[in-house]
Amino acid sequence: MTDIITELHDMSYLNWTKTRKSSGTAGSFLKAYDDTGKKKKYYKLSDYDQLNGIVGHECINEIVVQRLLQKLGIKHLEYTLVHAAVRIDGKEYETYLCESEDYKAPGESKLSLEDYYAMEKEKDESPLEFCNRKGWDTYIYEMTVIDYLVLNRDRHGANIEVLRNPKKKADRLAPLFDHGLSLVCRCHTLQELEHYDVLEDKRIQSFIGTSSALQNVRIVPKSFLKRLPKLTENDIADIFEGLEDIIGEAYINKMHDMIWKRWCSLDSI
Repeated sequence: MTDIITELHDMSYLNWTKTRKSSGTAGSFLKAYDDTGKKKKYYKLSDYDQLNGIVGHECINEIVVQRLLQKLGIKHLEYTLVHAAVRIDGKEYETYLCESEDYKAPGESKLSLEDYYAMEKEKDESPLEFCNRKGWDTYIYEMTVIDYLVLNRDRHGANIEVLRNPKKKADRLAPLFDHGLSLVCRCHTLQELEHYDVLEDKRIQSFIGTSSALQNVRIVPKSFLKRLPKLTENDIADIFEGLEDIIGEAYINKMHDMIWKRWCSLDSI
């Protein structure tokens, strides 16, 4: 697959910095960038703990969700999963990280939806009402469906961005990004994985909606859902091609089960 580079790359030159972690769990998500080439590239790691090293698999989740978005024809930030040797706090690690490029067009600047809403909202207008007034309802429906299918826990107001072009007096929402805190991201052992209920409606962060992905997806009109491509179980299986030796069969089977059962449940919600 073109979105996975399995050859080991020496990326020990990258300088990693901590980023906002709003999930309430221990550890950090580290980010870096490289602007020495023609295009600036951005990198991020899975959950990192100073004591135990890289303990998460959020970068793999990004690829899984990216492929699901492709199946559904939904615009998104494109990631590449790179097998890399990195250095953090003076220690060497071999891992898989996510690489992406800047999604802003020339002349655009970015602002979190949370900040943009605070600046531009009308009195007593909710974030959902604000987005509908801006004509972003289709985007919100797409985001809400995908966040339900993968149980994205982290759709806070900075994980949705507005791209602004002052000269053209135009603004648009950035392609969907940052889906690492999803699927079975809380399962760090096979025992946790075995007991994980893929349909449980766990508490999430959602700037647009509520703390329930199930409640949020109920705002999506049935007419919109009917326009989505009709996924089959084989379509879901295709999403995991090339990941077998990276995360293992048990995790793949559980993620497949989660996406498929949640997809099938949309008809009855």
